[in-house]
Amino acid sequence: MLEADRTALTCDLAETYGVFDMHALPVETLAALAVGLREDSRIIMKMTGTVITPTQMLLAGIMDGINLLCWLNSEDGKKGINRPVPVMELLQGMAKKRDIAQFESGEEFEEKRKQILAEVNDA
Repeated sequence: MLEADRTALTCDLAETYGVFDMHALPVETLAALAVGLREDSRIIMKMTGTVITPTQMLLAGIMDGINLLCWLNSEDGKKGINRPVPVMELLQGMAKKRDIAQFESGEEFEEKRKQILAEVNDA
């Protein structure tokens, strides 16, 4: 865990157990505390490669079910058009994409923003 992300482990230990100096603990105690971290802790999510917590997945599934029921009872649903995009798909797409842009100046940001808005308006 230390090799994967020392900072994430430090934050998780501090948040969960109030341990701010992990080096003050015996190795066995530190290992026991690390094993007991929640599945949505920073270090566990990093080590398993997940970016969406199980709770978020469950809520997205519930929302998708409700959206589908509402759509099925609508005029569009009866015609089979404009089916809502599942939130779960969007979350999984975000998890795969994770495209982060960086800008050197405010002008560069504004230029990119105008480009994106133009693409959205054209679609």
